[in-house]
Amino acid sequence: MDDSSKNPDNGARKGSDNKRGIQRPQRNKKPGPPYRQEDDFNWNKVLKVVLSWSAIILLVFLVMTLFKGTEPTEVAITDSEYQTFLQENQIKRATIKKSELTNFDFHGELKSPQRVTRNGRDIPVTHFVLTLLVIDTEVVKDWRAHGVEFTVEKEDNFWVNGLINALPWVLLLVVWLLIMRRMQGAGPKGIFSFGKSRAKVLNEGAPRVTFVDVAGADEAKQELMEIIEFLKEPSKFQKLGGKIPRGVLLLGPPGTGKTLLARAVAGEAGVPFFSISGADFVEMFVGVGASRVRDLFDQGKKSAPCIIFIDEIDAVGRHRGAGLGGGHDEREQTLNQLLVEMDGFEQNSGVIIIAATNRPDVLDPALMRPGRFDRQVVVDRPDVKGREGILRVHTKNIPLADDVKLEVLAKGSPGLAGAELANLVNEAALLAARQNARAVNMQHFEEAKDKVMMGTERKSLIISEKEREITSYHEIGHVLVARMLPEADPVHKVTIIPRGRALGLTTYLPIDEKHTYSKAYLETMITYALGGRAAEKLIFKQLTTGAGNDIARAPEIARKMVCEWGMSDKLGPLAYGQKDEEIFLGRQITRHKNYSEETAITIDDEIKKIVSNGMKRAEKILTDNEDTLHRLASALLEREILDSAEIDAVIRGEELPPVEKRGNGTPQLPPKSTQGTTPDSAAAKR
Repeated sequence: MDDSSKNPDNGARKGSDNKRGIQRPQRNKKPGPPYRQEDDFNWNKVLKVVLSWSAIILLVFLVMTLFKGTEPTEVAITDSEYQTFLQENQIKRATIKKSELTNFDFHGELKSPQRVTRNGRDIPVTHFVLTLLVIDTEVVKDWRAHGVEFTVEKEDNFWVNGLINALPWVLLLVVWLLIMRRMQGAGPKGIFSFGKSRAKVLNEGAPRVTFVDVAGADEAKQELMEIIEFLKEPSKFQKLGGKIPRGVLLLGPPGTGKTLLARAVAGEAGVPFFSISGADFVEMFVGVGASRVRDLFDQGKKSAPCIIFIDEIDAVGRHRGAGLGGGHDEREQTLNQLLVEMDGFEQNSGVIIIAATNRPDVLDPALMRPGRFDRQVVVDRPDVKGREGILRVHTKNIPLADDVKLEVLAKGSPGLAGAELANLVNEAALLAARQNARAVNMQHFEEAKDKVMMGTERKSLIISEKEREITSYHEIGHVLVARMLPEADPVHKVTIIPRGRALGLTTYLPIDEKHTYSKAYLETMITYALGGRAAEKLIFKQLTTGAGNDIARAPEIARKMVCEWGMSDKLGPLAYGQKDEEIFLGRQITRHKNYSEETAITIDDEIKKIVSNGMKRAEKILTDNEDTLHRLASALLEREILDSAEIDAVIRGEELPPVEKRGNGTPQLPPKSTQGTTPDSAAAKR
């Protein structure tokens, strides 16, 4: 599934009567701007407050200036005029203020008005000011001799003092504005915005995804297309008594395209689409989750008809009364509010809920009932046809070579979800770009598939020749045992190039995609899983740690055969052991033992018997075909990679064509057509 192309919505709704009171949006009516939480903050109000306070501060300065203006006007005089006033004993009193580092301002008052010439005219002077360069003892004595009463003060800078006095008020104003901005809920961190919904509204100009961009989920698309048809033409269904579904729950493994389907619904429906994650309801404050649920549905009712999409709903929809939180858990309050909003006394006409989760087993039963989620749509991993469609969507904008066969790639990648297939295509494109290729060919896709399914090659890992030989025989043990068992899946490829955490890998290709497994098939899986250990024991007469993963996997299959699937003749068709999956403590933390000690001993004996029989069977096959084992191991040591055709050729005794060595010593295989008539399966790791 992909969202690479954007097609316009061509589904126009027809006006019709709505029995549920849904107001249909007009076709020519332009929708208003989407709701945003930033709109809650009134910037006009803030501007008015700022201007008001600025006017108040300006008024304060004007008043201070007026008060300053009531003081007598001082006239600046010259030094000669000052000396004349002083010698004639006209100076009554004076105030000396220090203006700079060494200068002093002499503010004097005369006993009687005197006249001085300024700009060609005589003006009376009662108060004057003069800057003195220095004041020493002689000057002071002179003042006292002429009867001048003087005082010494610091310089009074009116504007500086005014600013300093106004600064605390300005700071208080700024702090008050910040607090009011937070309290009014501006932005996601506002004090009163905790209870606001974090839902995002799909904008008209945003890139749109439609059902054309979705592949591999035809049944899910059909279910959701009916929901869209409900919204566009409700009378078609209501005239027969049908009701619009309240909710649709998308279930499926990760990467199968649940969120992509919801985006496609948003692109096709043409109604307001609110998108939110289940984790967005949870907050550190009590009651915030329930408040956000109420706010979300309030927005939905105002925009009805609309769709609300809740991704990962298991974050708030888990079982109530489980875990350590008890019944008063914050998450449970959020869930209770969600249950009431979806189906309570107040009907939410025209609001359809679409939710997605990959953990339906932990959801509360009250959330799953009809009336809340009327439909449960399973979005499972795609089949062969679905994988081919997904690959075609993802390769739409990628130049492909003539040898690329998407149907072959689809058959060779079973179990891969849409996201994994998208990653496969991207890896192939990156590989082609690194090689400066003009188009992506089949070899690029094959290497990308091996990288995605088996891991990246670790060519820099230094392995001794002895370890390479042991690894080669180990992997060929898997291959030869699987090749000789008719129930086994055909071997697709075997390699001793380290990939991921494994020193060697063997992959299998089942002819058909299996959904149920027979007892014979499971016993065969155990047998060829132990083929590597059997080859090491037969050839080297010793055991290594390389078979650790195989030994862990074989008893696991055997235990499920005995305890879950009733495939033991001695114990019969009974299931032993009840799983206790605590919601908050993890899955399968405990397993209830609902059988006796005697039965437990029998279970262990049956498991050991199944695994031991598989080991004996593998040893017999390898012993009977030891010559073939040596030839295959030698070919694998030489070429490092063998595919199914080369394996069959070696078994038939044919000689393989020589290989050329690359610069790093890795064999360079000749180009060959891709053998891809069957899909891939699980890889047996060494």
